Amino acid sequence: MSEAQSGTVTLLEVAPRDGFQSISDPLPTGEKILIIEDLVAAGVTRMELGSFVSPKAIPQMGDMREIAAHFKGRSGCRMSVLVPNAKGASLALEAGYPDLVFVVSVSAAHNMNNVRQTVAQSLDQLRAIVFEAGEEGAGLRVDLATSFDCPFDGTVPLDDVRRVFAEAFSIAPGAEFALCDTTGRADPITVAKRFQTVMAEAPDDTVWAFHGHDTFGMGVANALYAYNAGVTIIEGAAAGLGGCPFAPGATGNTATEDLHFAFEQGGIATGIDREKLLKAADRIAGLPGGKTASHLRIVPRERAA
Repeated sequence: MSEAQSGTVTLLEVAPRDGFQSISDPLPTGEKILIIEDLVAAGVTRMELGSFVSPKAIPQMGDMREIAAHFKGRSGCRMSVLVPNAKGASLALEAGYPDLVFVVSVSAAHNMNNVRQTVAQSLDQLRAIVFEAGEEGAGLRVDLATSFDCPFDGTVPLDDVRRVFAEAFSIAPGAEFALCDTTGRADPITVAKRFQTVMAEAPDDTVWAFHGHDTFGMGVANALYAYNAGVTIIEGAAAGLGGCPFAPGATGNTATEDLHFAFEQGGIATGIDREKLLKAADRIAGLPGGKTASHLRIVPRERAA
C-alpha cells in the first residue's frame, strides 16, 4: 500500500541544501548544524543535508565535509546529499553517505547553465554513479529539474520529460524519481497530468517525489495534486527558504510548514510536530541574507497550532 493510499505523506526537508545554497554569504557551520538538529527534533524523517559540489560553484557548501561528519550515522532521519556528477558521488560515498540525490535538467539550456554539461553528458555521469554505487541505483534519487518550465526556454515539452525519464530509468531502475518545478511556474492541473503520464510509463513500485517552488503561489496546491496523483514524497523547505541560483526569477521552495498544515488539516499524517517545525522555521527566517516566504509562520501562533 502506498503512502497516498494509507493517508500518510513524507515531507522531505531541503532547507539545508536547496535553502542554504540560495544565501551568498557563508553561514557559520555551527548555526547550520543547530538548524538541522532542530528540524530532526521536529520529527523530520527525510532531509537533504547538503551537496558535495565544488565550493567555487556554490561557496555555501564549502563546509559539507564537516556537516556530513557531524551527522554521519544519525538514526531517525534518512539524510541524503546531492551530487552533480560522479566525482561528487565518490566524495559522498567516502564520507559515508550512500543516499544520493542526482540532478539532471530536462531542459538542455538549464542543464548547461546549472552543471555545465549537456543532458547526455549528465546521464553519462549518472551511469558512472550507478556503476560505483551498485544495486541499479538503490538508495539514489534522480531529480528531473525543469520538468515543467525552463527559465531560459519557457514551457518544457512533456515528451522531453518522458524521454529524459526513460533514459534515466534505464540507467537507474532502482532509484526514486522526482519531477521538479524548478521555477515555480507549474499549475496543479499540469502537475497532476505530467505525473500521471510519466508514472504510467514506469513500474508500479517506482517511488516518486515532487519538488516545488512557490514563485507563482501554486506551491501547496501543486503538492496536493501531485499527492493525489500517487506521489508519496513531497519536498519543501522550512520558512520557504531557497531559490535556485541557476534559475533566474525562481523564488523560494514551498514552505514545509505550509505543506504540513495543508496535509495535516486534510487528515494526511506527516509525523512532524508543527510547533517545533515553526520554531525551526523562525530560526531559518532570521538567517542573514536569506529570502523566505511562509503563510503559516506569520499567522498568530494560537491560530497556527
